[in-house]
Amino acid sequence: MLDFRYLKAFMLTAKYASFSKAAEELSIAQSAVSRQIKLLEDSLKEELIIRSSKKVILSEKGKELYLASINFEKTSLHIFEREDQVALNVGILEGLLKNWFTPLLSEYLKNQKRDVNVKVADIPELKSGIEEGRYDVIFGTEDIQSELVTSLKIFEEKLVLIGKGEINRKKLHEHRWVVFSENDHLYKISKLKSDSIVMVDSFTSIISLVKSDLGIAIVPDHLIRKDDHLKLHEVAGLPTSQIYLSTLNYKKMPERIKVLADIVKKNLH
Repeated sequence: MLDFRYLKAFMLTAKYASFSKAAEELSIAQSAVSRQIKLLEDSLKEELIIRSSKKVILSEKGKELYLASINFEKTSLHIFEREDQVALNVGILEGLLKNWFTPLLSEYLKNQKRDVNVKVADIPELKSGIEEGRYDVIFGTEDIQSELVTSLKIFEEKLVLIGKGEINRKKLHEHRWVVFSENDHLYKISKLKSDSIVMVDSFTSIISLVKSDLGIAIVPDHLIRKDDHLKLHEVAGLPTSQIYLSTLNYKKMPERIKVLADIVKKNLH
């Protein structure tokens, strides 16, 4: 196995074809450089440098390793120098995207030229996506605290019953239901099931249908605007959800993520 601790001594010795110049750059004794290279050779069980009293000569394996090391170093520097061009990947619940997140994204893009990818997903996909590195940041209802991921509570989401007009809460089954899924809260708060149910996996479309007086629905309150002209009803039994921003546990958060996190925090005040 390659022992990377001693690779720099080898690279500098190969670069300058000199133990003394490598020692000078590393600020260690020449004997220490020679010792580190010997340990590297021992770890690989290969001779990398042919010792000579007059000059440093690389073996065939030594030449290959030196070229590979140079390419690795250039690629590594390239990655970190181009961080400002790395795309930002965001995972988010559908209900958070339209009214809440889009204005924050607009603010982010004013000073960022990088690509941004925003994907709507459910909670299991968001959680696996952040853990597996498919997302840089996610916005969801789960407080994830682990060795890999940390979450920050950003606000509380309240669910409300909406309709074009007044709603008799004891006769919800007499209205058409516009629901997001078979787990929609209308099924839970009504004793009887509606005879007409429309299932749409888009809160934007759900609200649009209710605005057209085509049914009633339960949605997060922050999605409703004043100019929607809808009646909002608070219903006992509807849960509230905490909304979290989650990222990997960085010692130093990448700039592309930090800028977005700072914008989110600023807009909470």
